[in-house]
Amino acid sequence: MKRLHSTEYGIAKVAVLVGVVVAISAQTAREASRPHPAAVPNTHAPGAVDRPELVPFIVANPAKLPGIIVDETAAVLVGKWQYSTHTPPYVGHGYLHDQKDGKGEKSVTFTPHLPHAGHYEVRLAHCYNVRRATNAPVTIRHADGEVKLRVNQQEEPAHGRLWRSLGTFRFADGTNGWVRITNDGTEGKYVIADAVQFLPVPESKPAR
Repeated sequence: MKRLHSTEYGIAKVAVLVGVVVAISAQTAREASRPHPAAVPNTHAPGAVDRPELVPFIVANPAKLPGIIVDETAAVLVGKWQYSTHTPPYVGHGYLHDQKDGKGEKSVTFTPHLPHAGHYEVRLAHCYNVRRATNAPVTIRHADGEVKLRVNQQEEPAHGRLWRSLGTFRFADGTNGWVRITNDGTEGKYVIADAVQFLPVPESKPAR
Protein backbone atom coordinates (compact mmCIF):
# COMPACT_ATOMS: atom_id res chain seq x y z
CA MET A 1 0.00 0.00 0.00
CA LYS A 2 1.36 3.41 -0.98
CA ARG A 3 2.15 5.76 1.91
CA LEU A 4 1.18 9.36 1.23
CA HIS A 5 3.84 12.04 1.57
CA SER A 6 2.99 14.62 4.23
CA THR A 7 2.28 17.26 1.56
CA GLU A 8 0.03 14.89 -0.36
CA TYR A 9 -1.72 13.94 2.87
CA GLY A 10 -2.28 17.61 3.68
CA ILE A 11 -3.73 18.29 0.24
CA ALA A 12 -5.96 15.24 0.48
CA LYS A 13 -7.18 16.31 3.94
CA VAL A 14 -7.98 19.83 2.68
CA ALA A 15 -9.83 18.37 -0.29
CA VAL A 16 -11.95 16.22 2.03
CA LEU A 17 -12.73 19.20 4.26
CA VAL A 18 -13.65 21.36 1.27
CA GLY A 19 -15.88 18.58 0.03
CA VAL A 20 -17.64 18.37 3.37
CA VAL A 21 -18.17 22.16 3.46
CA VAL A 22 -19.53 22.14 -0.09
CA ALA A 23 -21.86 19.26 0.76
CA ILE A 24 -23.13 21.04 3.88
CA SER A 25 -23.62 24.28 1.93
CA ALA A 26 -25.53 22.45 -0.78
CA GLN A 27 -27.73 20.75 1.82
CA THR A 28 -28.37 24.09 3.54
CA ALA A 29 -29.30 25.67 0.21
CA ARG A 30 -31.69 22.82 -0.55
CA GLU A 31 -33.33 23.16 2.86
CA ALA A 32 -33.64 26.93 2.47
CA SER A 33 -35.31 26.47 -0.90
CA ARG A 34 -38.09 24.31 0.53
CA PRO A 35 -41.46 25.82 1.50
CA HIS A 36 -41.96 26.49 5.19
CA PRO A 37 -43.02 23.17 6.75
CA ALA A 38 -45.42 24.85 9.18
CA ALA A 39 -47.38 26.70 6.47
CA VAL A 40 -50.50 25.45 4.73
CA PRO A 41 -49.62 24.51 1.12
CA ASN A 42 -50.53 26.64 -1.87
CA THR A 43 -53.80 25.65 -3.56
CA HIS A 44 -53.33 27.64 -6.78
CA ALA A 45 -52.16 25.92 -9.94
CA PRO A 46 -48.88 27.14 -11.50
CA GLY A 47 -49.58 30.15 -13.70
CA ALA A 48 -52.97 30.87 -12.14
CA VAL A 49 -52.52 34.55 -11.31
CA ASP A 50 -54.82 37.55 -11.13
CA ARG A 51 -52.19 40.10 -12.25
CA PRO A 52 -50.19 38.53 -15.12
CA GLU A 53 -48.56 41.87 -15.93
CA LEU A 54 -46.74 41.68 -12.57
CA VAL A 55 -45.21 38.24 -13.13
CA PRO A 56 -41.91 39.78 -14.43
CA PHE A 57 -41.39 41.37 -10.99
CA ILE A 58 -41.31 38.01 -9.18
CA VAL A 59 -37.94 37.37 -7.49
CA ALA A 60 -37.48 33.62 -7.91
CA ASN A 61 -34.04 33.50 -6.30
CA PRO A 62 -33.71 35.77 -3.25
CA ALA A 63 -29.98 34.95 -3.02
CA LYS A 64 -29.40 37.26 -6.00
CA LEU A 65 -30.74 40.29 -4.15
CA PRO A 66 -28.46 42.80 -2.41
CA GLY A 67 -28.20 42.98 1.35
CA ILE A 68 -29.42 40.35 3.78
CA ILE A 69 -32.68 38.66 2.83
CA VAL A 70 -34.89 36.75 5.24
CA ASP A 71 -37.54 34.89 3.28
CA GLU A 72 -40.63 33.35 4.84
CA THR A 73 -38.92 29.94 4.63
CA ALA A 74 -36.63 31.05 7.48
CA ALA A 75 -39.25 32.92 9.51
CA VAL A 76 -40.93 31.82 12.73
CA LEU A 77 -44.68 31.36 12.29
CA VAL A 78 -47.28 31.62 15.03
CA GLY A 79 -50.74 30.48 14.01
CA LYS A 80 -51.84 29.07 10.68
CA TRP A 81 -50.47 30.84 7.58
CA GLN A 82 -51.04 29.68 4.01
CA TYR A 83 -48.89 29.86 0.89
CA SER A 84 -50.18 31.51 -2.27
CA THR A 85 -48.88 32.57 -5.66
CA HIS A 86 -52.15 33.99 -6.93
CA THR A 87 -51.11 37.66 -6.79
CA PRO A 88 -47.60 38.46 -8.01
CA PRO A 89 -45.02 39.73 -7.39
CA TYR A 90 -43.42 37.81 -4.55
CA VAL A 91 -40.08 36.44 -3.38
CA GLY A 92 -39.10 32.76 -3.70
CA HIS A 93 -41.86 30.15 -3.45
CA GLY A 94 -44.66 32.63 -2.93
CA TYR A 95 -46.09 34.62 -0.05
CA LEU A 96 -47.97 33.76 3.12
CA HIS A 97 -51.39 35.08 4.09
CA ASP A 98 -53.27 34.79 7.36
CA GLN A 99 -56.34 33.20 5.74
CA LYS A 100 -58.30 36.25 6.92
CA ASP A 101 -59.00 34.62 10.26
CA GLY A 102 -57.52 34.19 13.72
CA LYS A 103 -57.14 37.93 14.01
CA GLY A 104 -54.83 38.97 16.82
CA GLU A 105 -53.46 35.42 17.16
CA LYS A 106 -50.97 35.17 14.29
CA SER A 107 -47.48 36.48 13.58
CA VAL A 108 -44.47 35.96 11.32
CA THR A 109 -41.04 36.94 12.67
CA PHE A 110 -38.07 37.54 10.37
CA THR A 111 -34.69 37.44 12.15
CA PRO A 112 -31.56 38.26 10.14
CA HIS A 113 -28.00 37.28 10.93
CA LEU A 114 -26.26 40.60 10.41
CA PRO A 115 -22.49 40.37 9.79
CA HIS A 116 -21.74 43.87 11.05
CA ALA A 117 -23.23 46.38 13.44
CA GLY A 118 -24.45 49.60 11.85
CA HIS A 119 -27.39 51.20 10.13
CA TYR A 120 -29.58 49.19 7.79
CA GLU A 121 -32.51 50.20 5.65
CA VAL A 122 -35.31 47.71 6.27
CA ARG A 123 -37.60 46.81 3.39
CA LEU A 124 -40.71 44.67 3.52
CA ALA A 125 -41.88 42.62 0.53
CA HIS A 126 -45.59 42.25 -0.12
CA CYS A 127 -47.93 41.95 -3.07
CA TYR A 128 -50.85 44.35 -3.19
CA ASN A 129 -54.55 44.49 -4.08
CA VAL A 130 -57.87 45.60 -2.57
CA ARG A 131 -58.20 42.37 -0.58
CA ARG A 132 -55.16 43.26 1.55
CA ALA A 133 -55.11 44.93 4.95
CA THR A 134 -54.67 48.69 5.00
CA ASN A 135 -53.21 48.58 8.52
CA ALA A 136 -51.01 45.49 8.82
CA PRO A 137 -49.07 45.77 12.11
CA VAL A 138 -45.27 45.60 11.77
CA THR A 139 -42.74 45.82 14.60
CA ILE A 140 -39.01 46.43 14.00
CA ARG A 141 -36.71 45.45 16.83
CA HIS A 142 -33.37 47.28 16.52
CA ALA A 143 -30.42 48.30 18.69
CA ASP A 144 -32.22 51.32 20.14
CA GLY A 145 -35.57 49.71 20.94
CA GLU A 146 -38.68 48.95 18.93
CA VAL A 147 -40.68 50.80 16.29
CA LYS A 148 -44.29 49.87 15.56
CA LEU A 149 -45.83 50.71 12.18
CA ARG A 150 -49.06 50.10 10.31
CA VAL A 151 -48.51 49.16 6.65
CA ASN A 152 -51.11 49.66 3.92
CA GLN A 153 -50.73 46.48 1.87
CA GLN A 154 -53.19 47.74 -0.73
CA GLU A 155 -50.66 50.34 -1.89
CA GLU A 156 -48.04 49.49 -4.52
CA PRO A 157 -44.55 49.29 -2.97
CA ALA A 158 -42.08 51.80 -4.40
CA HIS A 159 -39.17 49.44 -5.09
CA GLY A 160 -39.67 46.94 -7.89
CA ARG A 161 -43.42 46.97 -7.18
CA LEU A 162 -42.59 44.57 -4.35
CA TRP A 163 -40.41 46.19 -1.66
CA ARG A 164 -41.59 48.88 0.76
CA SER A 165 -39.07 50.78 2.87
CA LEU A 166 -39.87 50.79 6.59
CA GLY A 167 -37.02 53.14 7.48
CA THR A 168 -33.36 53.03 8.49
CA PHE A 169 -32.38 51.73 11.93
CA ARG A 170 -29.24 50.90 13.89
CA PHE A 171 -28.66 47.19 14.50
CA ALA A 172 -26.10 45.21 16.48
CA ASP A 173 -24.35 42.40 14.67
CA GLY A 174 -25.72 38.87 15.01
CA THR A 175 -29.36 37.96 15.55
CA ASN A 176 -30.57 40.55 18.06
CA GLY A 177 -32.85 42.40 15.64
CA TRP A 178 -36.01 41.25 13.94
CA VAL A 179 -39.13 42.30 12.04
CA ARG A 180 -42.51 40.90 13.04
CA ILE A 181 -45.81 41.04 11.14
CA THR A 182 -49.03 40.40 13.05
CA ASN A 183 -52.69 40.45 12.10
CA ASP A 184 -54.47 42.14 14.99
CA GLY A 185 -57.02 44.77 14.04
CA THR A 186 -57.20 43.69 10.38
CA GLU A 187 -60.64 42.09 10.34
CA GLY A 188 -62.10 41.34 6.92
CA LYS A 189 -58.77 41.65 5.06
CA TYR A 190 -55.73 39.47 4.34
CA VAL A 191 -52.35 40.17 5.93
CA ILE A 192 -49.37 39.24 3.75
CA ALA A 193 -45.96 38.04 4.95
CA ASP A 194 -43.29 37.41 2.31
CA ALA A 195 -39.72 38.57 2.97
CA VAL A 196 -37.64 41.27 4.65
CA GLN A 197 -34.50 42.90 3.22
CA PHE A 198 -31.76 44.54 5.31
CA LEU A 199 -29.63 46.91 3.23
CA PRO A 200 -26.44 48.23 4.91
CA VAL A 201 -26.18 52.01 4.87
CA PRO A 202 -22.61 53.37 4.53
CA GLU A 203 -21.52 55.37 7.53
CA SER A 204 -20.88 59.00 6.63
CA LYS A 205 -17.35 60.24 7.25
CA PRO A 206 -16.90 63.47 9.25
CA ALA A 207 -15.98 66.51 7.20
CA ARG A 208 -12.36 67.68 7.39
